[in-house]
Amino acid sequence: MKLEPVTGKHSIRLDDDHARIRGKVTSGKELDKDTAELVDRISDLQRVLYADARYAFLIVLQGRDASGKDGTIRKVFTAVNPQGCTVSAFKAPTDIEQRHDFLWRVHQQVPARGMIGIFNRSHYEEVLVPRVHGDLSKAVWTARYEQINDFERMLSANGVVILKFMLHVSRDEQKKRLLERIEDPEKNWKFRAGDLDDRARWDDFTKAYRGLLAHTSTEWAPWYIVPADDKDVRDYLVARTIADRLRKLRLRYPPADASIVGVTVE
Repeated sequence: MKLEPVTGKHSIRLDDDHARIRGKVTSGKELDKDTAELVDRISDLQRVLYADARYAFLIVLQGRDASGKDGTIRKVFTAVNPQGCTVSAFKAPTDIEQRHDFLWRVHQQVPARGMIGIFNRSHYEEVLVPRVHGDLSKAVWTARYEQINDFERMLSANGVVILKFMLHVSRDEQKKRLLERIEDPEKNWKFRAGDLDDRARWDDFTKAYRGLLAHTSTEWAPWYIVPADDKDVRDYLVARTIADRLRKLRLRYPPADASIVGVTVE
């Protein structure tokens, strides 16, 4: 069970059936064990990433309401040292942010070298919401695709490794999770009336997601579509993709400074 990057329109599968893994899936206990091993591996690799300080690691999480962005962060990064990780959530732009270009507030949250940065929603909100709600012309939001690609290419050329995950949840599963937020007092705080407005525009958001995935999945910043109806499968697939990419960086601890070689402590 492994994710493949979006490489063209034919690899963009956003029907409800594609929110679940087809075929045989590893049993729950075994999947939990495999995910736990990946989480530990990410923790180990993050420690070397921090010491190595040649790369920053940026993870973008996008998805419909209740697709599991918060849950993915909690599970996959539960063992990561908080000193080496930041989480940024992008809500509606403030008045000051609206006076700048749409990437201004995003660039400020890009992780430094040695750090893992997680975007819980991201700059991609600026080509999703304005398109669906008709707040920007087609010429503007289509131009933003290329601006985002250039932005991410620049980050990549400066040592930022980028992985982007679209958590794909089915309409029925989203309904179930939204009802839990309404009925469970411990989850009420997660629900907002706008969730239902966006749900009513399901097909429009699907079309918008297809557009951004087709135009902004690149060699330097690939998109991965994650079947997210099953939370355990979702977490395993995201954790495996991150662990594999970190491993391929061939991270290393820096050599000891010459001035401390042979030094003894009395």
